[in-house]
Amino acid sequence: MTVNMLVFEYKDTEREFFQNNKFDDFNITFYEECLNEEVLDKIPQEQKDNAYVISVFINSTVSKAVVDAFKNLRIIATRSTGYDHIDLKASQKKNITVLNVVNYGETSVAQYTFGLIIDLVRNIIPASKMIRCEETNVDDFTGRDLSKMTLGVVGTGAIGAAVCQYAHALDMHVLAYDINPKKELEEKLGLQYMDLNELLGHSDIVTLHIPYTGDNYHMFSKEKFEIMKDGSYFINTSRGEMVDVPALYEFIERKKIKGAALDVLTCESENFSCRSLSEKLGDIPLECRQEVEFVRKLAKFDNVIITPHIAYDTTDSVNYILEKTMNQIKTVIKGDKTDRIV
Repeated sequence: MTVNMLVFEYKDTEREFFQNNKFDDFNITFYEECLNEEVLDKIPQEQKDNAYVISVFINSTVSKAVVDAFKNLRIIATRSTGYDHIDLKASQKKNITVLNVVNYGETSVAQYTFGLIIDLVRNIIPASKMIRCEETNVDDFTGRDLSKMTLGVVGTGAIGAAVCQYAHALDMHVLAYDINPKKELEEKLGLQYMDLNELLGHSDIVTLHIPYTGDNYHMFSKEKFEIMKDGSYFINTSRGEMVDVPALYEFIERKKIKGAALDVLTCESENFSCRSLSEKLGDIPLECRQEVEFVRKLAKFDNVIITPHIAYDTTDSVNYILEKTMNQIKTVIKGDKTDRIV
C-alpha cells in the first residue's frame, strides 16, 4: 500500500532529510505554503481526495473546513509540540489520528535562549551596527557580567531545566517557578524555587519556558511587567500567547524593562510568514492586527530582539522532528495507538 502524504510549511532545512531518507511506501507532495482554508483551492482535488496523511507546522490552521476537505484523511501530524492550530473535535469526529512531537528542542532552544540573553546584556546587536554610524559612543555598549546577575526561569520542564543548567555553568544565581518543583534541580544546581511574583521582583533576567494551556493567556501583562525589577530583561522562546505585546511595548518605552527578546508571538502567521502584511491586514482579527502594529514598533528599539520562531531550528532538532514524525505515522498505520493526541 502506498500512503499519499501532503507536507505543508516545507522548509529548506527539511529538504536534506527527505533527500537522505527514502520512504518507498509513501507518495509525498511538498507545499511551502501553510495549510488553511484559503490554500485549499490551490490543492488539486485528486490530492485532497486521496491524501491519507497531512503534516503541518504551527502557522497552519487546520479548521473543521480544512479537515472536511480531505475525504480519506486518517492522520494529521504536526511537526511541533503545540497543537492548538488543529481542530481536535473535527478530527476526532472523523476518526482522524492527531500526532505531535515532544521534547525536540531542549538543547537547541536552551542554547538559543542564552544567545538572546548574551546579545541583550552585552548589547551585541546595536554594537555591531556602530560601523554604519558616523557618530557612535562605544561607552553606550557597556554590559554586565552574567555571573553577577540573577536569572528567573519560569517553567523548569526539559527546556527550562537545560536553561538552569547553562546558567549554573555560568555561575549565575538562579531562581525558578514551576507548579511542580523538581527537587533534583535544587540539589544538583542549587537553584531556589519561589512564588512567581517574588521571582519577578528579584530577577535581573526573566525567561519563559512553560506550555500554553489557554488558561495562561497573557500571563505576562501589565500586572506582571510592573512587578519586574527595574532595568530587568525579558525573554520568551516558549509561546507567544502568554505575552501581552502592547503591554511589553509600554514597559520597554518607559525603560522599566531594559531589553526584551521574543522568538514567539501570538499571531505568527501574520507577523512572520504565509502572506505579506499588505495582503492580510484587511482580513486578520483585530487583536492580531494590533499585535502586528506593536511588533513593528518594538522592532525599532535597539534593545529588543524579535526572531521568527527559530529557537528550535537546528539541523539536529529538525532531523529529530522529521524522524519522529515519520516513525509515528508508520506506527499508527500499523495499528499502534500510543503517542497520539486523539
